[in-house]
Amino acid sequence: MSVLVLDRDGVINHESPDFIRAPGDWNPLPGSLEAIARLSAGGWQVAVATNQSGVGRGYLDVATLDAIHDKMRRAVAGVGGELGEIVYCPHLPDAGCPCRKPRPGLLNQLATIYSVPARDLVIVGDSLRDLQAAAAVGARAYLVRTGNGRTSESAAPKDVTVADDLAAVAELLLTGR
Repeated sequence: MSVLVLDRDGVINHESPDFIRAPGDWNPLPGSLEAIARLSAGGWQVAVATNQSGVGRGYLDVATLDAIHDKMRRAVAGVGGELGEIVYCPHLPDAGCPCRKPRPGLLNQLATIYSVPARDLVIVGDSLRDLQAAAAVGARAYLVRTGNGRTSESAAPKDVTVADDLAAVAELLLTGR
């Protein structure tokens, strides 16, 4: 089984400096939903691992976060795709939580859920912390230039593949490159 783990904000949907606080704030990036649909059809299990400190900051509650994720799932399904597990860290950056990226807790959780070694996950992110989490478990990583990707690119490790967006990553994965 091939498991692809996507960061949410900046990879699937537009990033917001004010946090995605309600379903109406969640807006997909151009081509991201179709990329997930192509990957699903191509045999990939597509999951999401996302830091969501807005919960810890009191900007939204878990029920609202679930509603945002339901909207995302429906949007993906609306173009023929399937989104698997969504795991998140609700804690503040300074909480020392083992699941908050760049720590590998969320990736280890997904590896357990999908019964695969964490090193076999493929990670797509737009921030250095996504790449660091992937490196912590020995997984292959892709950096997209959407979201924070352009500012993160200069600090990306040399073994990380950089692509313009999720659609470009899907093309690489589906053609075996």
